Amino acid sequence: MKLHELRPDEGATKKRKRVGRGISAGQGKSAGRGTKGQGARKGGGKGAYFEGGQLPLVRRLPFKRGFTNIFRVEYQEVNLDDLARVFQANDAVTPEAMAERGLIHKPTDPVVVLGRGELAIPLQVTAHRFSKTAQAQIEKAGGSLTTLELELTGAKATVKKLRKEQLEALREQRSAE
Repeated sequence: MKLHELRPDEGATKKRKRVGRGISAGQGKSAGRGTKGQGARKGGGKGAYFEGGQLPLVRRLPFKRGFTNIFRVEYQEVNLDDLARVFQANDAVTPEAMAERGLIHKPTDPVVVLGRGELAIPLQVTAHRFSKTAQAQIEKAGGSLTTLELELTGAKATVKKLRKEQLEALREQRSAE
């Protein structure tokens, strides 16, 4: 078989419909466009966007989607039952130690300790945030808590810093009164 002998399978191709070539072309006199009106004209019709005067879908959607908060701080969650399973009594639990033992992915990202499960052994836990239940359980088991300061970069850091400075200025102003 040679290149010039190649043919598509029988029935795989179909002749193109040549629209608007007169009555004898098989489309009738109006070429399948109906009689008169906007849709019969060249470039006619309102397009996919128009919904007969109803507010179009693309204009309705943004009101339903909400927005993405660019200042959101994404915490890595660790529960008390995970800590009890992985650490021994009186161990120092830091983000680095949690990452080594596979509880979190990145030791540089903020960590929150949540209160699911029971903790019976005392641990020295260091994290960026603690839930009230987790805090109560760790203290009840005889452990200690250390809260790390959030280290934010970029726009988040700027906004957070401004807010802190504004709060401090307000506190100073109130204490002076």
